[in-house]
Amino acid sequence: MNNFQFYNPVKIEFGKGAVEKLSSHIPAGSKVMVTYGGGSIKSNGVYDAVFKALSGFSVVEFGGIEPNPAYETLIQAVELARREKVDFLLAVGGGSVVDGTKFIAAAIPFVGDPWNILVKHAKVDSAVALGAVLTLPATGSEMNSGAVISKRATKEKYAFGSPYTFPKFSILDPEYTYSLPKAQIANGTIDAFIHVMEQYMTYPAAGLVQDRWAEGLLQSLIELGPKALENPTDYDVRSNLMWAATMALNGIIVVGMPSDWATHMIGHELTALHGLAHGVTLAIILPSMLDVMFEEKKEKLAQYAERVWGITSGSADEKARAAIAKTEEFFRSMGVPTHLKEYGIGDESFQTICTRFTERGWTAMGERQALTPERVLEVLKKSL
Repeated sequence: MNNFQFYNPVKIEFGKGAVEKLSSHIPAGSKVMVTYGGGSIKSNGVYDAVFKALSGFSVVEFGGIEPNPAYETLIQAVELARREKVDFLLAVGGGSVVDGTKFIAAAIPFVGDPWNILVKHAKVDSAVALGAVLTLPATGSEMNSGAVISKRATKEKYAFGSPYTFPKFSILDPEYTYSLPKAQIANGTIDAFIHVMEQYMTYPAAGLVQDRWAEGLLQSLIELGPKALENPTDYDVRSNLMWAATMALNGIIVVGMPSDWATHMIGHELTALHGLAHGVTLAIILPSMLDVMFEEKKEKLAQYAERVWGITSGSADEKARAAIAKTEEFFRSMGVPTHLKEYGIGDESFQTICTRFTERGWTAMGERQALTPERVLEVLKKSL
């Protein structure tokens, strides 16, 4: 196992009615900007509950943060926050709202063009404090410091992170997820599943605890996803799904271990260029990625086959291949197609994606730095 340092300062308030504790986590006298998405929080009661809890604070609102939050929208929020002298941000929504709010928090005090935070990895030396009220289990953004932001004008999508952009707290009430559309639950479950896979599906690295934790999360998501679709108001199912998605990307399962993230890098491009939902792009890319990178990953794939899917017959290679098939079958059982042609998309963007990777210097990706732009093209072709 590699040496590591683990740090996660996020306080979690979990359970029914947790929003009632909101005011105790925000410094008295703060001027709060509440950020949210398309307005569903106004129809499901979350908006009213949040504003009731904020009754003692001066509050500014900023709505309209999109799925795959747009830089152009977020800059408007930055300008509003600066004018209003906001000193605390509260994200109310899913991972896109939380991600967008992290960028707003970093951009408010940033000197220079905030786009440089994303495209040039400009150092973030400070950020406005933020918290979150989560309404969609998927990204794990509620308990990490990372975010992914899109620029509509150029059809690009970039990630950033900073120790300053951890939420101070996140409120997780499983009942807030009851009204989610089935597609969002399916995509969110797949997103969390592939977060775990990006950290687990590499090569054996003597991380017994991390492997078993990751395998437990994968088994839980396989069990919980279909149940959440069948019964939207099963509190035990929704609470476990919410916590599993948080645990999938709060840093704990990857300490001392190699990780991949190439599936996400390709998926981000498909979202930026074609507008596909994030979870959809991951479901399309992962099976093809595992196929193309089979030789590099086959030891861990065989372990995954046995421990997660219970596949015990056949050679190691046969078990590994069967596990890839079971993974794709799981995505499709959640109602998510796994090929680009099923979304009316061909190979029109493939060269653009590979060219972008080359221009950015992303020429040796994955846990073994074995994924080249040429192999990215192979992954994309298999995803058709």
